Amino acid sequence: MASAGDVNDSTAINMGHLYPHWQMVFNKYDEDSDGRISLAEMKKVLKSNAFENDIPQRCIKRLLKRSDENKDGYIDYSEFLKMIQEPEVRSMFGQGVQRYIKRTIVPRRPPPSVQRAMDTTDYGEYEDEYTCNPPAVCMIIVSLLEIIAFLYDVIQNGRSSVNGPAAKLFIYNPRQREEAWRYFTYMFVHVGVFHLAVNLMVQVMLGIPLEMVHRWWRVLLIYLAGVVAGSLGTSVSDPNVYLAGASGGVYAIMTAHLATIIMNYREMQFAIYQLAFFVLLIVSDVGTAVYNRLNDVEDQVGYVAHLAGAIAGLLVGIQILRNLEIRSWERVIWWASIVLYFGLMTTAIVWNIVFPDYFPRPYQCYGVNC
Repeated sequence: MASAGDVNDSTAINMGHLYPHWQMVFNKYDEDSDGRISLAEMKKVLKSNAFENDIPQRCIKRLLKRSDENKDGYIDYSEFLKMIQEPEVRSMFGQGVQRYIKRTIVPRRPPPSVQRAMDTTDYGEYEDEYTCNPPAVCMIIVSLLEIIAFLYDVIQNGRSSVNGPAAKLFIYNPRQREEAWRYFTYMFVHVGVFHLAVNLMVQVMLGIPLEMVHRWWRVLLIYLAGVVAGSLGTSVSDPNVYLAGASGGVYAIMTAHLATIIMNYREMQFAIYQLAFFVLLIVSDVGTAVYNRLNDVEDQVGYVAHLAGAIAGLLVGIQILRNLEIRSWERVIWWASIVLYFGLMTTAIVWNIVFPDYFPRPYQCYGVNC
């Protein structure tokens, strides 16, 4: 069998005292003990999902692609060590195997020298994807724009932000539906400091973690999808209601977390607790808003915008958020989310265009001062 001495000196220096552990990993899958692992054999094992509980599937795919340097159809131990030493591969494969070593092969606490060289943080595959490169600033920028619009109206109007010039231009007004930008821009209008602060807190605290894994443009698309779904849903269900606030986008960010938990459930640590938390949060808030509306409680909360934004966040999140391991049943959910989302959005848009009498009449203006 190939030994550690077969590896070049620089690799040996870098791998150091971890050789016994890497050797145990290699030996486990070298079933005939001939010092090499057949690529065809590994592909067969990959398709049978036999590695699913040991080494992440995506790491094995990278192993198959990069490890067979001499193209002989086999991976020997020196090729194995060289491959995991490459910086591009080490971040994916090395960390996954190190977790595997700690949990399966070396259940006892390793010596201090080995412990320092291993990643001792017990996270899942999904958690390994968190990165600050590029910086997660999209939701921060959106929040700053909302703050600027709010402050501008307060300064211009003296007290109320809703009667300021920006609010009058941006708010969703059912009598000015022909000004299509209002279906988006009502997110910049907030009724008071508390309304603004709550939305900012939620979208920053929940939006940044999503950006760190899924990148800013996916999170922004989900956020805007929730905003538009909120206004369209409200226009169909409550045609006389004005809309202000970013709640549609905020709820879309909330349910986007549900989407990523559903699609990456087996790659996430404590997924069941995260799922329970977000379900409880969303159900309690939407339930309270629905109860208040049905009982004529004057809280001025547009529950349909919340609910529509939440549905949009879940459906769009399933479509565009990263899925670390695609399984057959997830493809079914992906296609179902596309059909349902575009079906609902098309229905709401067509309703707004085809049935103008359903909505309040536009403002009528007479005289020279209009």
